[in-house]
Amino acid sequence: MRNRVALPNVEGRIDHFSVDLHGNRLFMAALGNRSIEVLDIAKRKRIHTIGDVAEPQGLYFDPTSNHLFAATRQDGAVNVFDGGNYQLLQTTNLGGNADNIRYDARGRRVVVGFGSGALAFLDSSGKKTGEVPLDAHPESFQLEKAGTRAFVNVPDRKEIEVVDLAKDAVLAKWPVTSALKNYPMALDEAHHRLLIGCREPARMLVFDTETGKQTTSIDIVADTDDLFFDARRGRVYVIGGGGSVDVLEQKNADHYTSVQHIQTAPGARTGYFSADWSKLFVAVPHRGEQAAEVLVFEAR
Repeated sequence: MRNRVALPNVEGRIDHFSVDLHGNRLFMAALGNRSIEVLDIAKRKRIHTIGDVAEPQGLYFDPTSNHLFAATRQDGAVNVFDGGNYQLLQTTNLGGNADNIRYDARGRRVVVGFGSGALAFLDSSGKKTGEVPLDAHPESFQLEKAGTRAFVNVPDRKEIEVVDLAKDAVLAKWPVTSALKNYPMALDEAHHRLLIGCREPARMLVFDTETGKQTTSIDIVADTDDLFFDARRGRVYVIGGGGSVDVLEQKNADHYTSVQHIQTAPGARTGYFSADWSKLFVAVPHRGEQAAEVLVFEAR
């Protein structure tokens, strides 16, 4: 089942998302439009635009503080907005290309990948409290819930770097050699597996998080920038700018089969999967006659 949320007057590339489960809000980083779009999912409409944001990339909504964190590419900062009135509360300059954001529940801090290679740590107000240097710019990264590790895609070095969040130090560097441009990542913590989306060639690589070794791979849609693991259904959703979502079924930790190839639109390579809502959101950019919108799919 597919629904749509129209995004009139939103131009350019669309990057990552965050969600406010209690408020039924989806936050979208409209990088090329220099805005953050706020969508009401229950009503399937846009309810607010935060404008004049310097190329937002990663977003994280903190329900405890009601703060929205936005990492920006152009000025390398993290902006903190009030989740009620959307007013800017704090700007922390990280020095360049602030990108993906995650929340470290154990350390009660926001983690941001940025610059030529580092993870920064911010408190609930947005103040920087520390960082861990990496070998090059970090793309997607995932944090263990049962452990203290963060797994970081570092495509320019063709590796995954493993960070100990308890010690704020790099533990290991795992080579990624069977495919290149490892951008998106998902974590299947129960099976000790990392799912890595690569663009050259377009393949999903599976790594054992206990050994750091690749165990298998499968062909996927081209130009992926987001992929998600649905633990409840044993499914992987790979969003690709090649114009589709590939749905893979996990037979076991190291065996996956393609079960569905859902047409979306060229350039639609980012999105968000909410396990709580059982919904997959896919961002479609404006291109020619193709209108900007967010596609909403029900996971079944």
